[in-house]
Amino acid sequence: MPLSQRQRFPRGRASVGASRDFVRDVLSEWDLHSLIDDIALCVSELTTNALLHGVPPGREFCVDLQRNGNSVRLEVRDSGPGRPAIRHADPDACSGRGLHIVNELADSFGVDDHVVGKTVWLTFEAPPPPRTQ
Repeated sequence: MPLSQRQRFPRGRASVGASRDFVRDVLSEWDLHSLIDDIALCVSELTTNALLHGVPPGREFCVDLQRNGNSVRLEVRDSGPGRPAIRHADPDACSGRGLHIVNELADSFGVDDHVVGKTVWLTFEAPPPPRTQ
């Protein structure tokens, strides 16, 4: 049976840590401990990007986790314009690596455009539970 949990966050720095805590709590509740570190890092990157580039002042963004079997989909939706793209940062650059890292950690990555805003999504596959003998 598919499971889903969603939470909205205000535009502010504290929301990055709060979204990370939300992801950790949900994945723990779903007993998907093997995915917690990767998905927590990815939600940090995606929410930071949303705050820097996608969430207009006075607006919120939304983090959604969906589970179907051993598959988890992470979505971060904002109401801002633009479409994120993976770029290759110069070696001495202080930014520009987040989506590259996210793309490497996730099993799949994409962006869905909406009339207002967009959803950046990632999927992850948890290893199957060990067989009992």
